[in-house]
Amino acid sequence: MIENASEAVYRVIKDRRSIRSFIDKEIPDSLVQQILEAGWMAPSAGNRQPVEFIVVKDPAIKQRLSTQKFVIEAPIVIIVVVNLERTTSRYGERGETMYIYHDSGSAIQNILLMCKALNLGSCWIGAFNDEKISRFLELPENVLPMAIIPIGYPNQNPDPPRKIPLEKISHNEKYEEQKIKEYLMSLVD
Repeated sequence: MIENASEAVYRVIKDRRSIRSFIDKEIPDSLVQQILEAGWMAPSAGNRQPVEFIVVKDPAIKQRLSTQKFVIEAPIVIIVVVNLERTTSRYGERGETMYIYHDSGSAIQNILLMCKALNLGSCWIGAFNDEKISRFLELPENVLPMAIIPIGYPNQNPDPPRKIPLEKISHNEKYEEQKIKEYLMSLVD
């Protein structure tokens, strides 16, 4: 039975995991293109479209990007970067301190979800040496690296992460701090 669109989208969102182990199998260029298109279709503040993508397949380059084994072994790695001028030219400081994170986060999430929809694994890496990556990839001063995303056919199926219950973090009409405080205190006991 074919799922309706909302069920299919929900399933992809619910089942997505950070994958840190990949099978040694090349990803067809047609799938890489679909992944890039998913990132490209993400919304951006004022449609300024500051997000760009660098696709890395060369093992020597992947080794210089990260010391983490799963990054090096992934068939492809996408580095998501933002061009500050496209956002700051309209939004100034707010573009640099806020909108680039919104815009890149939307693109990154689209990439992760498309990977899952294509039965590929991925992992959003945000902890890296910005200056080293910028130098190595020869990024202009106005272009910042935002994420490293290794992608491949998964060699693991991790359990879902523990989540704070939705009813503790969803609020009605105003922020209800006591709700989350009580929950967090219950974890300490």
